[in-house]
Amino acid sequence: MGWSFGLNKPAPPLEVSKLPKLPFLGPKPQSKLLEIILPIATAILILYIGTVLILVVRKKMKYAELRDDWEREFVPHRFSYKDLYHATGGFKNKHLLGEGGLGKVYKGVLPLSNVEVAVKRMSHESRQGMKEFVNEIVSIGRLRHRNLVQLLGYCRRKGELFLVYNYMPNGSLDKCLHCEEHNAILNWAQRFRVIKGIATGLLYLHEKWEKIVIHRDIKASNVLLDGEMNGRLGDFGLARLYDHDGTDPQTTHMVGTKGYLAPELLHTGKASPQTDVFAFGMFLLEVACGQTPVKKNADGDEIFSVDWVLEHWNNGLLTRTLDPRLQGDYNIDEANLVLKLGLLCSHPLPSSRPRMREVMQYLDGDMPLPELKPTQLSLKIAAMMKNNGLTTSVMSYPQISSSFSTISGLSGGR
Repeated sequence: MGWSFGLNKPAPPLEVSKLPKLPFLGPKPQSKLLEIILPIATAILILYIGTVLILVVRKKMKYAELRDDWEREFVPHRFSYKDLYHATGGFKNKHLLGEGGLGKVYKGVLPLSNVEVAVKRMSHESRQGMKEFVNEIVSIGRLRHRNLVQLLGYCRRKGELFLVYNYMPNGSLDKCLHCEEHNAILNWAQRFRVIKGIATGLLYLHEKWEKIVIHRDIKASNVLLDGEMNGRLGDFGLARLYDHDGTDPQTTHMVGTKGYLAPELLHTGKASPQTDVFAFGMFLLEVACGQTPVKKNADGDEIFSVDWVLEHWNNGLLTRTLDPRLQGDYNIDEANLVLKLGLLCSHPLPSSRPRMREVMQYLDGDMPLPELKPTQLSLKIAAMMKNNGLTTSVMSYPQISSSFSTISGLSGGR
């Protein structure tokens, strides 16, 4: 540890105080500060790592989707839930465009393309039949017509299904017809143009595309208005396709909206082009009269627009049923045509309804409407219903008992 040296003289004494300390041979004592900081730092690190893992898992679950092997062929038509979530601001109510029995519709802007879309958020309880449903949705996505809202694609997530459409800036037709707060009131020329546009779109669906498309939910709330107030039929979530070879569509559970359902649906459950024509007839009366197909009077009883229009027609006051907000500014010939065509299309017997090709001929003036007279039928209603397989429908479809008995001459448009 130290030494002392003297040349020809005694070595000087060692200064012990200046010698280095002896090395410590036992365990080194731990710092009190380290004993406190180390456990805290370890706990913080573990908490941080755990928080990061939880956030990663939650984020993954937040955007989790259902993807089956059969969906590989539909990849170009599938949107990621993450993109739809951000496009709609997390499906916040401020982006809500409307709400129906099958789901809610939100406005959104796709993150990368900045394209405005409408996203319908629906629930589905079972994955049974989902492949067939998605296949039809993708097939419908190939539809191209100026009077149809373009279906861009879909997304599946947990118990939800999302359909993505082009956004229509002027919203749905029913808001213009029924919402008092809505500023826009359609004049007659706009209404007639919307009617002809939807009829043209239905003719394309029923006869001019590669398959027959049955919409199954034609109503004012499913007709959207573009920037030029042209009508476009949207919401193909219930649509069904079948071939032009005459094969009947499969029997399914009845779907649609009360007031627009054809009476034979209650009996057979089979949707057909003629059930679409029936709903289109109710749509015509709704646009012309500005009233929903079914409403309640002061006593709480349901009143059907068909009965109401027929009663006025029988009294020679058919044009009195037109929307009073038109303030008498309409083409009387077009108005009478629309009202009578609405009654013809909503005839309770499918065989007595015109096809959409004939409807277009009536609307374009290429063929005169059949002579219609609101006189009492001599045949018994029950017998006619039985002959046409509709006996079970009468009790479930109140307007048949009155409407059918007061129409004579509605034998068809052929």
